[in-house]
Amino acid sequence: MLHDVDGSVRTLCLDLDTSKARKSVVDDDARRLGGILRTAGLAYVEDESPSGGRHLYVPLQEPITAAEARQLVEALGHRAASLDPSPHQNIVHGCIRVPGSAHKTGGHQRLVTSVTDAYGILTRRNPVSAVEALRRALAPELYRIEQQRRAQERATAATAAVRAIAKGSGAPSVGSERPLRSVARTGIYDTSRYASHSEARMAVLNHFASCHWTLDQVRAGMTNQFAGLAALYGSKTDRLLPFEWAKAQAFTAATAPAKDPSQRAGKKTAHKYDTSRTYLTGGSPEPFTELSQHSIHQLVNDLENVLYATLDYRLMERGREGIHLRFLIRAVLAYMRTMETNILDVGCRTFALALGKSHATIARLLPILERVSAGILTRIDRARGRNADTYAVQLPEHFQQLARELTWRKGKIHAIRPVFRVLGDVSALAYEAIERDHHSPSTADLTRTTGISRRALIDHLAGMEALQMIRRHHGRWELVATTNLAQLADRLGATEDREAQLTRYRKERAAWHAWLDRHLIPQLNEHELHDAEVDDHWLPPLENEDEYQRSLWNASRQAA
Repeated sequence: MLHDVDGSVRTLCLDLDTSKARKSVVDDDARRLGGILRTAGLAYVEDESPSGGRHLYVPLQEPITAAEARQLVEALGHRAASLDPSPHQNIVHGCIRVPGSAHKTGGHQRLVTSVTDAYGILTRRNPVSAVEALRRALAPELYRIEQQRRAQERATAATAAVRAIAKGSGAPSVGSERPLRSVARTGIYDTSRYASHSEARMAVLNHFASCHWTLDQVRAGMTNQFAGLAALYGSKTDRLLPFEWAKAQAFTAATAPAKDPSQRAGKKTAHKYDTSRTYLTGGSPEPFTELSQHSIHQLVNDLENVLYATLDYRLMERGREGIHLRFLIRAVLAYMRTMETNILDVGCRTFALALGKSHATIARLLPILERVSAGILTRIDRARGRNADTYAVQLPEHFQQLARELTWRKGKIHAIRPVFRVLGDVSALAYEAIERDHHSPSTADLTRTTGISRRALIDHLAGMEALQMIRRHHGRWELVATTNLAQLADRLGATEDREAQLTRYRKERAAWHAWLDRHLIPQLNEHELHDAEVDDHWLPPLENEDEYQRSLWNASRQAA
């Protein structure tokens, strides 16, 4: 048994199970977890089962509570797909097969660590300081688990009617994982759906192709979070992957047009806002003249000056709504810079995805932003059919002198970067203020710059410091340059949250388009509205920030 009579735990037991992932994934996970433990200063004993599973035992000098042990094991589970946390999830019956024990399939648990080393590790055990170092290393995963726990509590406290609506929405529950993603991560698949390794591989590759991945990005994913796909190839990756990737691209190209019912009927669709140039209607006899790339970037720089000099302070006076408006105008400017246009002909869901908000919230905020932006944002065409409201962005004459007099700030403006979908708007404002300030600001400076109370700022700054995003040096805050925000977003679950929202919006868009096209195709099959193996969007691994932002916006446009 893993727990004492008082529920405390003196040894963390990490069970890497071949029933949850293929053996090659288990071996990779054992190496990865071993590296995490050694980096934290923790010694461990390892054994291997006849089935290929592995156990890592981490003895502790001071016992910890069952809840603390469960949190640590579940946090490590986010770093290893094959880790089974169940032994630490049941205080009464939690147990594990120790070295030398008979295995149900025959044979015995074999000790991998030498007997001498194992005796020394189990005798000396690991100090409290090493456990604290492990907690610091797993801070993003522990934060994610706490957020999931709170979300589950809120869901449990909801009324039966709300739960019924949520159940019917088809959205994944908290902590759930799509079946195809599980195949890519673990290599384990439903044999009633895929008859062979080849079919399972092609399902994953077809999905990557529909999400516009490249072959290099597929290879990068196979060495990281999608090790299960690599396990399905075994030693044949170099020979089979290029061939099967070409098949996946050809299949996706051949089947993608069939998703549009009106195109299947042989008819051209109406103007679509995400593929066609929008022209001014009614306000001017002249059509819209596209600005050059240089002019767009200069316009964004000038508008940023106006935003930081005057507009931000006006919006601060509007309380919580003002915070949402401040990020919405940032999203508008970020979209302009990335897509190199000053015409916004995208739907509310595009900005909802960028900001991590509800599309209903964006629909309410856009008209307000138009009113308070003092002529910066102007609606030039109303939504009709598949076309969204169209807005033009310009630098009003009364702001031009101010924009020219101010110095452009370093860095780029962002909407809500995925990591702040979890950490919140206050953290995003504080991080931006540190990132774009000419000098490292103090807490008092941040209070003045962001308009957020000192008490709220201190809590959020402490949270970001614990995640090693920022650090305090001589009373002033600065960024930790070695922390990758995209990787941190993955560890916090923000990337999966964004992809779930994107998938939901794609389903809603398909249903809306089908409603518009019902006179062309009176009856549609369910898979024609949404196919999980095609329409669930996975973002490719991208190191270049500009490419990453463009990928986010393009995915948002397709769903809005």
